[in-house]
Amino acid sequence: MSAVVSRRALLSLLAAALVTPAIAAEHPSMVFMRQFARDMLKAHRQGTVSSFKAAIQRYADVADIADYSLGQYKAKLPKGQRQRYYGGVLTFMARYFADQSREYRVAKYELGNASVDGEDVLIDSKVYLISGQTYTVVWRLSRRHGSYKVTDTKVLGFSLVYMQRGLFTSYISKRNGDVGQLVAVLNR
Repeated sequence: MSAVVSRRALLSLLAAALVTPAIAAEHPSMVFMRQFARDMLKAHRQGTVSSFKAAIQRYADVADIADYSLGQYKAKLPKGQRQRYYGGVLTFMARYFADQSREYRVAKYELGNASVDGEDVLIDSKVYLISGQTYTVVWRLSRRHGSYKVTDTKVLGFSLVYMQRGLFTSYISKRNGDVGQLVAVLNR
């Protein structure tokens, strides 16, 4: 009888193991996002351009974002100005986040689900402001050189990279397609 009980016990354990999801290692994109979110909240609390600049430089694909932001003018960026342009874009994004941090004081955030979109990973989050308001943010992560990098952020459904592209291409268009003028103003 004890052999039957132990077989039943063994079968019960096996069945429970199959029905209960196994605790899996956290996906690398979520590990990346947790660290990025902590560093961005820290930068937000400091509220300085330099703190945001450090976080953006570490976690974002600045070159990819900068290239996309030129739109149809990308081919007009001289190779000799590329690094200066990328540095200017980094500063532009850091200034934007620093300015926003003064107006929208964050109390906390929650990371939600991750989903796959082609080769990218989208991670939902919710931001809670000190004022009591909340808003949703979706982070687009792309695999770059064995790690993840942020390539876009959607706040309340609006893409920050798309908005930046609109600003940059409009500025260049008003200057007869002279990308050099954008590079100069980004580096002031």
